[in-house]
Amino acid sequence: MTGTYLYAGLAGDTGPGYERQTGLYRSRDGAGPWEQVGDGIDPAPEVRAIATDPRRPGRVTIGTQSGLYRSEDAGAHWVRLAAPAPGLAVWSLHHHPTEPDVMLAGYEPCAIHRSTDDGRSWQALPVEVTFPDVTLLPMPSPKRVTGLAVDPARPSDIYASVEVGGLLRSSDGGASWRCVTDGLYVNDDAVDLHRVAVSPGHPGTVNIIGRIGLFRSADRGERWRHLPVPSVTDRQPYCRDLMVAPDDPDTLYVAIGSAFDGDQGALFQSRDDGASWRRLELGAVPGSTVFGLAIDRRRPTNVYCTSRHGEVFASRDRGETWRANPLPAGTTQVYSLAVG
Repeated sequence: MTGTYLYAGLAGDTGPGYERQTGLYRSRDGAGPWEQVGDGIDPAPEVRAIATDPRRPGRVTIGTQSGLYRSEDAGAHWVRLAAPAPGLAVWSLHHHPTEPDVMLAGYEPCAIHRSTDDGRSWQALPVEVTFPDVTLLPMPSPKRVTGLAVDPARPSDIYASVEVGGLLRSSDGGASWRCVTDGLYVNDDAVDLHRVAVSPGHPGTVNIIGRIGLFRSADRGERWRHLPVPSVTDRQPYCRDLMVAPDDPDTLYVAIGSAFDGDQGALFQSRDDGASWRRLELGAVPGSTVFGLAIDRRRPTNVYCTSRHGEVFASRDRGETWRANPLPAGTTQVYSLAVG
């Protein structure tokens, strides 16, 4: 199987009372018709994490409610990897930026597993941390690892964003961890995180997004400042996804919405490392929060986004112009997006 595909995964929140859907779709180059793949995966997969590998065209790995699955032919056939099944879900996957056979997987309840042999075997990392009190009292909030990142300039630094729990950091390659957003909070807004990104061009600089916007640390998580991003309402923007352009560390993309279940979404871009932002004109205002972003690492001018309700948009010129390619009618709960 040759060519580049855009993948979209369906899932939903794991909490009681939330709608869930299952399935994985692909579209050639993000412009062709959508087709469902993953029919051989049992049970029907809730796909909250998708990882492609630019070093291995055709390979795609997904995280589901029952574990990890991999295809070497763009989703035509699948094998289950030896990673353990999660208690509830796999929420994040990350290829190590400098070690091609190393991969990380983030789970709910909070756990991180690592493979150092290209997925053949997996080990649980000792994630034993103290979460902010506001996330534990009076009742503990769910802890899910929504994002993973490794600093390419300092590969011993690994970061994990937790919803609701803050940011975890390991400074010794995963041997030990601590929460670097602990503190006194009135509520859990600031530690309800959805993604973490480390820029390859700015070593030690960490960006996190969550329920009330974008925050940055220039010293590996020791101190933080708010990095203002425009909103679609009169409140702080609900940020759902964040990416740094692989070929330009000063270009950032942030996917936002009016709320988790908001009725409008938007995509913002900064070309000056977050100093200023512009709203990208997608051709239509998404009718739900933009939940997923993807950038083609082999062709970084190709940028994609999706709303929670399956409105997919593609750009071939870094966001200057866009074309809509919505998922099939009735498709919703789109929780993951990847290209490769």
